[in-house]
Amino acid sequence: MGSTTQAALAALLGALVAGSAMLAWHLSDRQQRRYLPPADPKVPSGVADVLSVLRSSAVLVDESDAVVKASAPAYAMGLVTGTSLRLQELAALIRDVRRDGLIRETELVVPRASAPDRYVTARVAPLGSRLVLALVEDRTRERQVEAVRRDFVANVSHELKTPVGAIRLLAEAVQDAAGDPAAVQNFATRMLAESDRLSRLIQQIIELSRLQGDEPLDSPVPVAIDEVIASAVDASHTNANAKHIDMMTEGEEGLKVLGSEKQVVAAVSNLVANAVTYSEPNSRVVVTRKSTDDGVEISVIDQGIGIPQAEVNRIFERFYRVDPARHRSTGGTGLGLSIVKHVAATHGGDVRVWSAEGHGSTFTLTLPQHAHPEDQEERS
Repeated sequence: MGSTTQAALAALLGALVAGSAMLAWHLSDRQQRRYLPPADPKVPSGVADVLSVLRSSAVLVDESDAVVKASAPAYAMGLVTGTSLRLQELAALIRDVRRDGLIRETELVVPRASAPDRYVTARVAPLGSRLVLALVEDRTRERQVEAVRRDFVANVSHELKTPVGAIRLLAEAVQDAAGDPAAVQNFATRMLAESDRLSRLIQQIIELSRLQGDEPLDSPVPVAIDEVIASAVDASHTNANAKHIDMMTEGEEGLKVLGSEKQVVAAVSNLVANAVTYSEPNSRVVVTRKSTDDGVEISVIDQGIGIPQAEVNRIFERFYRVDPARHRSTGGTGLGLSIVKHVAATHGGDVRVWSAEGHGSTFTLTLPQHAHPEDQEERS
């Protein structure tokens, strides 16, 4: 066999081997494709990465209204189930945007079975020729805060009108009774009482506005409970004497808590003042303190009118009064217990109440305890 023939056979054999290899590669590739999952609809480059890190709820929908990509918050909020949108109003908004290409924004309500409805803001925009992107922000908390703010402003306005109007009427009465010293003295005394009530209301509004965030204190300091209780009892001493109420203090001495002395004094003073105000004459108010595993418990016990069971859960609301008809005679503002609740929250503690109508009440404020250096060494 000549050299030319051998070269031709070698070339033919090489071509056959190469062809066989190509055929085997194609067959293998087809076999692999048969078992691969179908490819997802094409998402623009980078969009999937952005959606995966968004804290807001984001949903990407194709031309058949199927969800091709959604962020984790969208599933948590209940906007998406599988590849479908649960909120029909949002689906309709997406179809409108797909139809005319205009960006739209609206407020929607997301119903929840075992919780209050969720209020959201949806902003929908086209993303390319096939896809539509919806960004949904939860505004429930903002709406709640706004509702609380409106109620607070309305209540403050109403409460301020009462003493201001009373002072004006009394001033007019003083002018009319200029020739009657006894009447002038009577009206002047009532004006002083109304002005004192107005001052207390304004002061408590200021205190409450500082506490409303319920944020932890930046730099708590040791606060001596003995001094706090002494200050609170002293502040109500005059009113207690006028009603012949015996005020007593009991419990462990030398206890300290971590917090703001001004706020703790305000909280305990409000509890003691309420106990004196709503106690019958010739009764007793007892202030106790003790150390517990959870901190320091300060309890104020009275023998007053008590609180109906149906009202107990509402007494810490701002401006709420168990007996609205009595607040003018007692001089209450309806803010004292709300201040106590916020002080407890800012200190990482709590406040609870036991009460029986006609048998008195016990309010207990619990605050984190400040450990003495020797206690810390012992624990170490």
